[in-house]
Amino acid sequence: MNKEITIYDIAKELNLSVATVSRGLKNSDAVKKPTKKRILQKAVELGYRQNSFASNLRKQKSHTIGIILHELNSNFTTSVLSGIEKVTTAAGYDLIIAHSAENYEREVANAMNLFHKRVDGVIASLSSPTKDLNHFNVFFRKNLPVIFFDRVDETSDHTYVIIDNYKCGYELTKHLIEQGCKRIAFLTANLNRNVYFQRHKGYKDALHDAGLLYDENLVLIKDLNEKSGHKGALEILNMDPRPDGLLAPNDFIAAVCMKEFKLHGINVPEHIAIAGFNNDPISTLVDPQLTTVNYPGKEVGEVAARYLVNQLQSPGDLVTTQRIYIKSALIIRASSLRKEFFSSCNML
Repeated sequence: MNKEITIYDIAKELNLSVATVSRGLKNSDAVKKPTKKRILQKAVELGYRQNSFASNLRKQKSHTIGIILHELNSNFTTSVLSGIEKVTTAAGYDLIIAHSAENYEREVANAMNLFHKRVDGVIASLSSPTKDLNHFNVFFRKNLPVIFFDRVDETSDHTYVIIDNYKCGYELTKHLIEQGCKRIAFLTANLNRNVYFQRHKGYKDALHDAGLLYDENLVLIKDLNEKSGHKGALEILNMDPRPDGLLAPNDFIAAVCMKEFKLHGINVPEHIAIAGFNNDPISTLVDPQLTTVNYPGKEVGEVAARYLVNQLQSPGDLVTTQRIYIKSALIIRASSLRKEFFSSCNML
């Protein structure tokens, strides 16, 4: 019962040559349709499995793409994976997903594991503590394409897909300033990572251009989880004077902060205007609805996967380095509209 069925077993059962069975399983026109049907039916009956591993070794191709993610539990990541899967499935590639959990050592181990599994290419988003790309050199040396997205090394000469995080940070801050905010807290993750470094830079420049002083005490660097969101909200509540604006690293953390503020009698946007990031579904479920930035994760995944597949299928037709920027958009909702809130209060 545990014996692995081979084409020799099928040939013996049907009294056919091994060559005929092999061609029939490959749907070759050299085998008549009735015979082909008998072969396929017998293969299913016996539980035959094609040895794709051996076939891939001969072809030096696995038709598999490795994905390295720094997190799995987010709507953005799910959207990116949806975009990747759409493109790679259509092109005939399978996926192997590896999770670094914001750990550099695990990211290194994941990269080596994917390399030894002989993936044809990699799509990766870096962990917060990652400082170099040395663990991807095994792929580069074999001319295996690696496409980075979202969390990338912008100083490297490798292809990546991102949004303009500097512009997003600037526009969010400018919007809060235009709503009358003068003391804006910036809740963020590790500033060594390009995403948060660029948004922070945009935040600083927007304050400067508006004639507001930058206060490093208003910059809170936290992990991107619920516990850290609660902690960050409490720190903001204990500030004196308390901030009248908050930029959160994503919509989930913004929602956590909003909940904590309400528990302490702090109203949004009356007492503090809030903006998130990503345009996750939660942004329209909270009350008031959340101002955010639309970060089209599915499009990011599709573009990264399409570029990788094109490199695999036509490696000589593409340049090795691309800086691919996906369009983002500021979405203004009630959580940041202090002017409208106070105007409506004055009309009552």
